[in-house]
Amino acid sequence: MPRVARAFVALAVLATVGHPLTCRELAGQSSIEGRWHGAILILGTELGILVGFENTEQGLSATIDIPVQGAMGLALTAVSFDSPMVHFELPAGPGLAVFDGELEGDSIGGPFTQAGVQGTFWLRRGEPEPEAPEEPVPYLEEEVRFANGDVTLAGTLTLPEDGGPHPAVVLLTGSGPQNRDEELFGFKPFRIIADHLTRNGIAVLRYDDRGVGGSRGNVQLSTSADFAGDALAGVELLGKRPDIDPQAIGLVGHSEGAIVAAIAASYSPDVAFIVMLAGTAVSGEQTLYTQAELIMRANGATDEQVAENAALQRMIFQAMRTGKGWDAVEQTLDEQVRASIDELPASRRQEIANVDSLVALRVQQQISAVRTPWFRAFIDHNPARELEQVRVPVLAIFGETDLQVPPSLNRVPMQQALEAAGNTDYTITVIPRANHLFLESETGRPSEYATLEKVFVPGLLETVTVWITERSGGSR
Repeated sequence: MPRVARAFVALAVLATVGHPLTCRELAGQSSIEGRWHGAILILGTELGILVGFENTEQGLSATIDIPVQGAMGLALTAVSFDSPMVHFELPAGPGLAVFDGELEGDSIGGPFTQAGVQGTFWLRRGEPEPEAPEEPVPYLEEEVRFANGDVTLAGTLTLPEDGGPHPAVVLLTGSGPQNRDEELFGFKPFRIIADHLTRNGIAVLRYDDRGVGGSRGNVQLSTSADFAGDALAGVELLGKRPDIDPQAIGLVGHSEGAIVAAIAASYSPDVAFIVMLAGTAVSGEQTLYTQAELIMRANGATDEQVAENAALQRMIFQAMRTGKGWDAVEQTLDEQVRASIDELPASRRQEIANVDSLVALRVQQQISAVRTPWFRAFIDHNPARELEQVRVPVLAIFGETDLQVPPSLNRVPMQQALEAAGNTDYTITVIPRANHLFLESETGRPSEYATLEKVFVPGLLETVTVWITERSGGSR
């Protein structure tokens, strides 16, 4: 694993719904020739792409199609494959787009950067399968807008066809800018959840995060408390509708969205119940330490590498709290980025025209990712504080193989917090072989997210639906 990826793994993942990480555990793949389909994930949107690799007399070459932009057959530059690492670049108007991926089986995934904006990308071998035409759904769909102060949010409300009034839920996404479907790697978990619940008599509101799609605002300049205000604005919208039962409106949150659900429930008596999918019950700082170690060890890191990463985390967290020490953080990152470049094959190093400029760009990208109001609030926030005030029914579900929010770290503190609240109706369960996205996985590694079948583990949707129906009485 390149040192920069190893050292910064914890800050790349955060407590998000998942971004692919790089690891060097697989080698020996002989070829990436042929067509690949996939997407760029950036600022909460997913941009479909097709990439074709070809070995020529001049070496490996590649082209990229971006159908939604009408851009076809664009030549990629600096194309290289040093198994398992894949690199290519696209000169473009907004700035050079850089793809640094890793081959794992028939998938490639890794970070994407352009004009100082960071995202991720994924590719799967072969042409995309044609999408089946969407069948008419047996429920109503309505576009809605609502406001939390000066922030306007846009979403979709799905309603059972009969008159109601219906129980309802508001879906809350994980950290980072996400669209209303919480879409990544071609997986749309919130669309699936909304469809299943609505078919079973429960109305569902899902909405774009701040700054994504039709919503206004900025995720990185906001905090979980701000997002709780957004969620309660959604509850207020639903509570005013005659087809919704105002006494049976709950929140379903995933990852950071589960934290937001607990905050909102501690703020307002209008929240009737909460469902926490992969929600934490310890501080953000402790989450990141544990998350980084588990993922790094799953990717084959040594004790020394894990300790090195933890030291960098402590340095960054201290700088965040005191405002001092950023020069030392930048110096450490500078050293590690340079070391990662030194570890590249000679052919790759020669492709870097200006090492100093590249190092400075990479360091500033990583510093910018953590010097935000959201990150500052996240590392110090402990969800147990709000859980100790939550007395409405709670369903908390963890994935057995989740390395981002491991049940071993969070299950007992969550139970203790709910007991301290005097909560008499809570259920905490762990689903076997489920990762952070509740996809079936033996290892839970985020680098697998792009490759796994995009189907929830058996029992997840049924468990959530039955639990909500029992506490809301189903359709009225």
